[in-house]
Amino acid sequence: MLTFRSLQPNLAVQAEHIVRTLQNAGFTAYFAGGCVRDALRDAVIKDIDIATSATPEEVGALFPAQSVGVGKSFGVMLVVLNGISYDVATFRTDGGYQDGRHPESVTYDTAEHDAQRRDFTVNALFYDPVTEEVIDYVGGVSDLKAGILRAIGTPLKRFQEDRLRLLRAIRFAAVCGWTIEDHTWAALCAEAPQLMCVSMERIRIEFIRTLCESAKPSEALHLLRVSGLLQQFFPEMLRLHGCLQDPHWHPEGDVWQHTVKMLDLLPPPRAPELVWAVLLHDIGKPDALIVSTKPDGAPWYRTPGHAAVGARMAEPILRRFKVPNEAITRITTAVRYHMQFVEIQKMRTASLRQMLGRPTIALELELHRLDCLSSHAKLDLYHFAMERLAAFKEAPVLPPPALTGHDLLALGYTPSPRFGAYLKKAYTAQLEGATREALLFHALCHAPGHSNRTKRIAFVLDASGNIPLFPAWEQRTARADWQVSLIVPVGIPWKQPLPEAAQLYRLVTDCAGNTDYPPKNTFDLLICSGPDLPPDLLATAHNHLHL
Repeated sequence: MLTFRSLQPNLAVQAEHIVRTLQNAGFTAYFAGGCVRDALRDAVIKDIDIATSATPEEVGALFPAQSVGVGKSFGVMLVVLNGISYDVATFRTDGGYQDGRHPESVTYDTAEHDAQRRDFTVNALFYDPVTEEVIDYVGGVSDLKAGILRAIGTPLKRFQEDRLRLLRAIRFAAVCGWTIEDHTWAALCAEAPQLMCVSMERIRIEFIRTLCESAKPSEALHLLRVSGLLQQFFPEMLRLHGCLQDPHWHPEGDVWQHTVKMLDLLPPPRAPELVWAVLLHDIGKPDALIVSTKPDGAPWYRTPGHAAVGARMAEPILRRFKVPNEAITRITTAVRYHMQFVEIQKMRTASLRQMLGRPTIALELELHRLDCLSSHAKLDLYHFAMERLAAFKEAPVLPPPALTGHDLLALGYTPSPRFGAYLKKAYTAQLEGATREALLFHALCHAPGHSNRTKRIAFVLDASGNIPLFPAWEQRTARADWQVSLIVPVGIPWKQPLPEAAQLYRLVTDCAGNTDYPPKNTFDLLICSGPDLPPDLLATAHNHLHL
């Protein structure tokens, strides 16, 4: 009896129910293909396909409420039980393949002939869950035990029927650790130049799945390279092979060896975005390569600016592969900045926080870690970055801007290119430790001298008895186009004389605890500072800020 291990507990039980229903109605029905192969390997299965002598119409009659004819023209019905979908296909033989991908017609046939029209012997096995018997018409069991991937019948014909099988052969060999049989390998190499009749989206799915699932992606990439397949769909990567590097930093060898080693360091299953980032992070090195001579006469291999070159190359490559736009942005960002870690310990605080606050920083960190482990093996910069990230655990690495465009508008600034540049500089200063008070002080001192109406500015006194930004406050009270007020919470004495133009607004609380706040929209800009300001005062005061 085979065990069908799955993350879905009812997958095999419900599949057996479908088989029994078909058999009880007088039809032949088996589990088919990959699920049998993986059960014999004791691997986790994701789905179960069923092959039967019943036609799609007969399957639909047995499961009227659960079946959908999604592939009815090819003899396939979809049966859905409790949210789990099962492909139920009629035994068939295929007509001609004019497009190198899909049969032009199908003819219902026997189980034996159905097995013989499939791609590889290990994928043409059937299993009867009722009798617990494996049905093997093509020698798949012995090939599986021997670790051999063999095309059924004439290998070249199998690949010409469906050229996606060229990539599937590489995936099965790499993921399962099998050796491709000699005649099958020869046919694969001969037919490799015809791969591009397959859509790039299908090629991408098969290619990335291979690298995400293989125990050693380096072996899959080796097969893709020597077979001629990689040349067809990813020629840029072939240039990494033989692209030399400085052995001091890269004792592992050329850029190809460095890249495939990075992938091998990650256990499967691997995240597709990280796989792409690894593949592309040094894609610009061949174009950036400069070879000169060291003082000792040894060759000196340098690739200045290769990260920027790689990022420019990465985007069109990913678009060619039909990668979704959001993923393209994340991957190219990781490629563009992967050398930025070299400067991380010398960065100003603002630059460091902007780097660590990027949405892609987790991807970048993992790419950097693999980059180091596959070359010089020094992780000091990685650990430094992780320590700094931990230091920001209690607060956002990139906090909201303390000085906003609304603040500048209230101070009389007008939108312009300089407006945005000023805010950018202010945010950089904030990341370096500048407080809102310091930023406002600078903005106040450089505010335009003209305005179409009087600006209403209020300062809120903190419990220390000092006016926040006193020099700016004192300076601005003298301006005819500014109306500057001072808000003093109850219980705080005011001893200093007020400038003549200043207004004092004292918050009054009655015995019941009701506080008289300024009416809403009293002020254009409210400047609150000091750690001891009552939270309720801050919250209510900000509600009166006119925006």
